[in-house]
Amino acid sequence: MTRPLSVAVAGLGTVGGGVLAMLRQNADLITARAGRPIAVTAVSARDRGRDRGISLAGLRWYDDPVALAHDPAVDVVVEVIGGADGPARALVEAALAAGKPVVTANKALLAVHGAELANAAERAGVPLAFEAAVAGGIPVIKALREGLSGNRISRVAGILNGTCNYILTVMRERGREFADVLADAQKLGYAESDPSFDVDGIDAAHKLAILAALAFGRPVAFDAVHVEGIRRVSALDIAFATELGYRIKLLGIARQTEAGIEARVHPCMVPEAAPIARVDGVFNAVVAEGDFVGRIMLEGRGAGAGPTASAVVSDLIDIVRNRVTPVWGAASGALSNAPSVPMEAYVGAYYLRLMVVDRPGVIADVTAALRDHGVSLESMLQRGRSPGEAVPVVLVTHEVRESAMSAVLARLTALDAVLEDPTMIRIEPA
Repeated sequence: MTRPLSVAVAGLGTVGGGVLAMLRQNADLITARAGRPIAVTAVSARDRGRDRGISLAGLRWYDDPVALAHDPAVDVVVEVIGGADGPARALVEAALAAGKPVVTANKALLAVHGAELANAAERAGVPLAFEAAVAGGIPVIKALREGLSGNRISRVAGILNGTCNYILTVMRERGREFADVLADAQKLGYAESDPSFDVDGIDAAHKLAILAALAFGRPVAFDAVHVEGIRRVSALDIAFATELGYRIKLLGIARQTEAGIEARVHPCMVPEAAPIARVDGVFNAVVAEGDFVGRIMLEGRGAGAGPTASAVVSDLIDIVRNRVTPVWGAASGALSNAPSVPMEAYVGAYYLRLMVVDRPGVIADVTAALRDHGVSLESMLQRGRSPGEAVPVVLVTHEVRESAMSAVLARLTALDAVLEDPTMIRIEPA
């Protein structure tokens, strides 16, 4: 009988435990599809005594994950520790240096160090696979890198963080404020005790950096991604969005333009009829646009033991079958050197909400600021009267450059009739 592929797993949290469970429960099916059994033989985690609900009997245990890379009986290393540096980075670098294929679910590591790790894998002639790093069980990496490899991709966009999507969904459905919904999400396990990685957009930005590298054949460039989170989205903004025919989503968007590659993560207003507007709860979705395929959308669960383990195991099967593709879709020498486009050059329509003192002349001051910076209005909403009190005023602009909007925001913030920092949300056509 063919010797099983010997796999070492570093990290025995939700994902690592899911990988062990899937390889055991679906062993017959996986063996048939891989043409060879796949078995975990060695593991590493921080707490040897913790009950993980899965048997570790017969597995070699290493307190130092880097030691997995030097175990001569290990064929492939699976890294599901997480984090851009520390043990995760040390293990992946050691495994590639030892000539061992690596499967990782670590989006932060790839976003920050993906260029150098791809070069290391290329020099060693071994795969560095990462289907699980973006959108959990949705096979978006293979779709972009292999399924659409004959297309010129003009745009890739998506809901890349389930925590934010869940919070925004509940805020819309129940009319509740961000802080209240976040607290409930933490109790339900949808948000971490420190949620900043998710709600401030960093997690989505890591994933977008990876998708942009794949879509446009350029080394990963996380530092070039513009990042905003959802903390300032209010129930009032969501209600106004509904009135205007939009839903608010945190999107990651990357586009190929004549000037270079634009990559941004921020709350967007998307038309209610757009397919991505209907993706709710903890689900993720990715849209890609190719010159021959047109527009496609993939949707599914973006996190969790089962979906992420599914992606890890698919990479292991590819390695057994010797289905190997360069990390970013082409050899390093064939990658693009297209520049990154700064956010100030972005052009689009905007939603602005101001809380102003209800008194004569305020709207004239607001429209003067818009006029002076060349910003034209598509519509304006003002509900009710409350002389001398705060009232919301909503403005929707025609397309304008981000730099002009930044200047308008500074001008509006300085008006004594504007009682709090204006809220600005970009409007994404679809």
